[in-house]
Amino acid sequence: MTDELVLVERRADGVAVVTLNRPKVNALNAAIAQELRRVAEELTDDPPGAVIITGGPKVFAAGADISEFGGPAEAKTIGHGLMLALNAIAAIPRVVIAEVSGYALGGGCELALACDLRIVSERAVFGQPEILLGIIPGAGGTQRLPRLIGTSRAKEIVLTGRQVKADEALRIGLANEVVAHDELHDRALAVAAELARGPLVAHALAKEAIDEGLQRTLHDGLLLEQDAFVSVFATEDSQRGVKSFLELGAGKADFIGK
Repeated sequence: MTDELVLVERRADGVAVVTLNRPKVNALNAAIAQELRRVAEELTDDPPGAVIITGGPKVFAAGADISEFGGPAEAKTIGHGLMLALNAIAAIPRVVIAEVSGYALGGGCELALACDLRIVSERAVFGQPEILLGIIPGAGGTQRLPRLIGTSRAKEIVLTGRQVKADEALRIGLANEVVAHDELHDRALAVAAELARGPLVAHALAKEAIDEGLQRTLHDGLLLEQDAFVSVFATEDSQRGVKSFLELGAGKADFIGK
């Protein structure tokens, strides 16, 4: 077993697989947060076609390492480090898929929320159980969760600390897709590989327009979208896509990622 806390595999199909590697449950501590941030920055500087983040076949990440928490000073340091790591993951200019095989609790749920899509096993369980320890989420749970599933549902999950199983996660929009446990990794790889063959600059611009637009007024968000819309027409893929549509119909373009 390697001592590396975060493993990165760049595959020939353009997919980068990022695997958390801190037995037994991938508890998120300061060291793994630092490594996640470093990996995310590398994937931003030299982006692949798509990214998968996984904790392996049994668990995604069962939360932050509570043993590192003490008082406010320690909480500030650890919380800030996790926030920077997850912000870096969210900023990768490619589609990032959380492959959730089992528990994604606390910081693990927040890591999944920082991804663009969540493809999950039928055994997956989400939750923000911090309230049961007398604390609150500190790496995006109170912010990304309501933006994803709505304010009322997010408050209920955060304020009760209850766990959300895969079928409910799909129903409320926390999961994008639920698959049989043994099929999870292959399905995540297939989705990521398909995305990696797509118009990558358009992916980056659309992701930025959505994420940045949510921080602005509707008027300013629409202006942001217009700027991105104009920019994308300077890409080779836009020319290929429009030409292919006119000649062959939709969905048959051969993109090159430029």
